[in-house]
Amino acid sequence: MEEKPFPAWSWSVEQCLKEYKVKLDKGLSSFEVEKRLQKYGWNELAKEKGKPLWQLVLEQFDDMLVKILLVAAFISFTLAYLHGSESEESGLEAYVEPFVIVFILVLNAIVGVWQETNAEKALEALKELQCESGKVLRDGYFVPNLPARELVPGDIVELHVGDKVPADMRIAALKTSTFRVEQSSLTGEAMPVLKGTSPIFLDDCELQAKENMVFAGTTVVNGSCVCIVISTGMNTEIGNIQKQIHEASLEDSDTPLKKKLDEFGGRLTTAIGFVCLIVWVMNYKKFLSWDVVDGWPTNIQFSFEKCTYYFKIAVALAVAAIPEGLPTVITTCLAVGTRKMAEKNAIVRKLRSVETLGCTTVICSDKTGTLTTNQMSVTEFFTLGGKPTASRIIHVEGTTYDPKDGGIVDWSCYNMDANLLALAEICAVCNDAGVYFDGRVFRATGLPTEAALKVLVEKMGVPDAKARNKIRDTQIAANYLIDRNTVKLGCCEWWIKRSKRVATLEFDRIRKSMSVIVREPNGCNRLLVKGAVENLLERCSHVQLADGSVVPMDEPCRQLLLLRLLEMSSKGSRCLGLAYKDDLGEFSDYYAESHPAHRKLIDPACYSSIESDLVFVGVVGLRDPPRDEVQKAIEDCREAGIRVIVITGDNQSTAEAICQEIKLFSKGEDFTGRSLTGKEFMSLSPSEQVKILSRPGGKVFSRAEPRHKQEIVRLLKEMGEIVAMTGDGVNDAPALKLADIGISMGITGTEVAKEASDMVLADDNFNTIVSAVAEGRSIYNNMKSFIRYMISSNVGEVISIFLTAALGIPDCMIPVQLLWVNLVTDGPPATALGFNPADANIMRKPPRRSDDALINSWVLFRYLVIGSYVGIATVGIFILWYTQASFLGINLVSDGHTLVELSQLRNWGQCHSWSNFTVAPLAVGGGHLINFSDPCDYFLVGKAKAMTLSLSVLVAIEMFNSLNALSEDSSLVKLPPWRNPWLLVAMAVSFGLHCLILYIPFLASVFGVVPLTLNEWFLVILFSAPVILIDEILKLVGSRRWITKKEKTA
Repeated sequence: MEEKPFPAWSWSVEQCLKEYKVKLDKGLSSFEVEKRLQKYGWNELAKEKGKPLWQLVLEQFDDMLVKILLVAAFISFTLAYLHGSESEESGLEAYVEPFVIVFILVLNAIVGVWQETNAEKALEALKELQCESGKVLRDGYFVPNLPARELVPGDIVELHVGDKVPADMRIAALKTSTFRVEQSSLTGEAMPVLKGTSPIFLDDCELQAKENMVFAGTTVVNGSCVCIVISTGMNTEIGNIQKQIHEASLEDSDTPLKKKLDEFGGRLTTAIGFVCLIVWVMNYKKFLSWDVVDGWPTNIQFSFEKCTYYFKIAVALAVAAIPEGLPTVITTCLAVGTRKMAEKNAIVRKLRSVETLGCTTVICSDKTGTLTTNQMSVTEFFTLGGKPTASRIIHVEGTTYDPKDGGIVDWSCYNMDANLLALAEICAVCNDAGVYFDGRVFRATGLPTEAALKVLVEKMGVPDAKARNKIRDTQIAANYLIDRNTVKLGCCEWWIKRSKRVATLEFDRIRKSMSVIVREPNGCNRLLVKGAVENLLERCSHVQLADGSVVPMDEPCRQLLLLRLLEMSSKGSRCLGLAYKDDLGEFSDYYAESHPAHRKLIDPACYSSIESDLVFVGVVGLRDPPRDEVQKAIEDCREAGIRVIVITGDNQSTAEAICQEIKLFSKGEDFTGRSLTGKEFMSLSPSEQVKILSRPGGKVFSRAEPRHKQEIVRLLKEMGEIVAMTGDGVNDAPALKLADIGISMGITGTEVAKEASDMVLADDNFNTIVSAVAEGRSIYNNMKSFIRYMISSNVGEVISIFLTAALGIPDCMIPVQLLWVNLVTDGPPATALGFNPADANIMRKPPRRSDDALINSWVLFRYLVIGSYVGIATVGIFILWYTQASFLGINLVSDGHTLVELSQLRNWGQCHSWSNFTVAPLAVGGGHLINFSDPCDYFLVGKAKAMTLSLSVLVAIEMFNSLNALSEDSSLVKLPPWRNPWLLVAMAVSFGLHCLILYIPFLASVFGVVPLTLNEWFLVILFSAPVILIDEILKLVGSRRWITKKEKTA
């Protein structure tokens, strides 16, 4: 049940407790929990009902081409059954054709169902984020491991470091001075967020600003607190994300290619119907006749047998027009593409996304973890030089938590001065973080900023030469250890042993600093402090110079420090000030909790006075840096006509600084209309939103929530853009699901993001997307080549059948032969065209428009010309065999067959009325003779040789035509066949398969063919080869048309 929504973040703790009728020290009673469980239900994500299997199966047949084939299979089966009943034969040969068609459709349905049942796993991955148990106050007692699913609104929950938050909760009281939660996967914030109890007086408040709320699925990284459960189950923020993922999955749209093929299917249906109608109209007199008496038809005669014959022609037309092998070839080509992409670290989860990548027009990228490393690192630090008005800025390389990644520019640990030694000591000792290696990447334990400081210390080294050598030896030995996950920070350990920590003054919001009291090697205590620079400067009275001397901080010195701070902040760096204090008064001999001054360390109100009169040491600049390769990738996208839009949950200034650094924005560029928060964008009118999104150039949307990301993707899709969305967090999942292609990070990405995506980047490298787009474009071009090749072949088959029907001659090919050609013979060359090499300038062209025609008017004209030649050649050789004794010196009657007149061939149905018509026995392969008890069988059984010649001409023409398909415009002189050796292999395979059905008796009887002699093969080549010459002439005409058109536009 929906719980009553109220803005808990804007209410005081007392109001929230009153709302839920609960006391902070008692919790809910068991009776009240039962009532609320009935009202609100279990604290778990709902399981969405999947489609039943029967529905998935039926959906696979909801396709125009499939429907045509189903009708063709039904008619074919009926005719085979009727023919069997009439002739009292039980041979299975007649049923081969309908069975083959049904087999293709069933296979297609199985693949489709398998893909769909594997698609919806993102919702299951979300459930893994849910906490399993929690420490809950019930009936005045804490239940230590209460199952999280039993939580109800109003429950009092205690959270500690490392806990996963079990529900959306309002913080009621802090048990430590600070409490931080890592919620980057939900909100996209790079840093763990400091939480408190104070109300935020905004009714409509963005997720990131709700600093008194904790959300289900996030993790506590520092401190502990007591909370009131506000929302459970599907009403939590993670529950909203599940709803959004589900809604996005319902909006799944077809890929550009699928739309084009569906459109083609619709046109094909019309064309088949039209051609069938023409054939029937042309031949209606052969099955329907009547006499006209006084202007009225009488004595109407209808021949069922001849009518079914024209039904067979309709079936043959359907089989000829539809490229049955196309789904298989497309799947094979996409599968090959996925393997190529996997080699480039792009793992494709859904085959269709390979083709979609090729026409991507906009990449919407998350910032944290995608454009940046999601690993804080020190980029620079500064300390004072020999005088208070001189400062030194030192740059640091490396973007990860790996201590060996980069180093300090122009650095030598042998001559570290007093300031640098103090800086290293504070970074190492005033620090609770660590670093570990998870087998793939280095990760931080504790706060990311503190981990980055420890990595800096490792890069700085130690001043002690003996210790330095020992640390180096330990690091070398660590490479040979079985446990490679533990990262030994030798330099930090040296400082920690040297300066023993005796007390910690925790961070709090008021003073914005943290400090430790340490026992120095000389036996004296020292206070080491790090915190927000402005706050620290207010409490500093002195500065330390490079030689170790301490001088009072005057105004020019303070201004210099603030100026350096401004310079670092403007680059998007998070700055930390470092200071120390030697004169600790009553804490100068502090050693343990038994010391009299310990009472002050228990009270955070005393911390500011302890951290006063400090000596300033320096400032460290940290940030989540952009990946090295991103800048070039952005430039490549610009060149390829792809727009990049950054959508992040992080704050606006950080996002803008990163976008400037990766050159999405040029330096000093005006951000008006280019940089907005999610809330600002959503407050605009729809027309203004479209106006902003349609402007050329880069854009950045910051402080974006999941719903904002989803809305931006939806708007872009409505504008006709093909959108690729990248992301790694839970908050990115709905937009990943909604985008035309969702791309998640393989290393830093959450399982939810991976399951919602179409593609996973194994190396988390933005540049991999650009490589994948190039591969996608190449694959699409190749797919276009083989789709056109297959369609042009089918146009030839349709014209062949049309000519046969129009001339009234016997069928020169039967449907089962056409199926064999479309499925088996055409398959290998079409697949091999998928291996065509990519154009060198493929990423210098703008993305193709999603409404670009698969076949334009000129290409269609070309294929009609080629198709007409195919029809003329296949029908021509059939007629030639029946009517001519020789052709160009090739003897055609060596098999002893009887020649007939063309007029006889065209009226073969009237054979029974011919007087004195006799035929000689026909010799076929292996000396076998075909005798004819009925001379009219010469046009049915006796046409086996003529059909074989027609079929062989069709196969040979399609092999030669595959060479034409190597390039749409380039001549074979410029692009020779050996540029794609796979095509030559495929042609050999197809010819081999064709020979298989000709020379194996069982297959020959199934397909109604006979072996050919060498002379007959020579004739086949003579009829087939001109197709290359015809297409070369058409390509030449086409290129001249294009040059003329270009000159006119110029």
